[in-house]
Amino acid sequence: MIIFKNLSKVYRTTEIETTALRDINLEVASGEFVAVMGPSGCGKSTFLNIVGMLDSPSGGEYWFGDCNIAGYSETQLSELRKNSIGFVFQSFNLIDELTVSENVELALLYHQDVSSGERKVRVREALERMKIAHRARHMPQQLSGGQQQRVAVARAVVSRPELILADEPTGNLDTANGEEVMQLLTELNGEGTTVVMVTHSHSHAEYAHRIVNLLDGAVVTESIRQVL
Repeated sequence: MIIFKNLSKVYRTTEIETTALRDINLEVASGEFVAVMGPSGCGKSTFLNIVGMLDSPSGGEYWFGDCNIAGYSETQLSELRKNSIGFVFQSFNLIDELTVSENVELALLYHQDVSSGERKVRVREALERMKIAHRARHMPQQLSGGQQQRVAVARAVVSRPELILADEPTGNLDTANGEEVMQLLTELNGEGTTVVMVTHSHSHAEYAHRIVNLLDGAVVTESIRQVL
């Protein structure tokens, strides 16, 4: 599904040049669960932003499926991102002024081929799947951290993406809620969704099929895991 060939990312200002990623060669197969680890500042966030088409590489190739998208326009990237990728963030990124169901439905509003009635059905199904449907009319601030992350996962999957990108999805959760979120991601992966997750947690990385370690913008080690 994802292939990086000699991919690099350099940030430049008038006074300084910073290499965030250098000569990354990496493949992620469809249906795989990959955890990305490394110290702060190693390039994890940049890596995830490029995979998620929120940022563009400075050099090299990024193949998504059969397309080298390194030279795609923002409009092309936005369309591909909308149809293919769901995001889960550490800080949940829910909108306080919207109810739980409205937050989840927001992910479908740009899908013109999905009718209003179908949106309601898919939102309900996503909330039921995440075991949070009983909170559909509540506001985010009325939920616990674990419940908010369940809503965030529901929002990520409601558009039925091929790929879920999870950026420290358990970082703001206690141990029990963190494990629940990891179980949700594992279930989604078991149903065929590809998952790429950035994490500092070694125990949560153990849920992945493979762990990729970054250091100073480069892949330094990869290891195949015996999935829990």
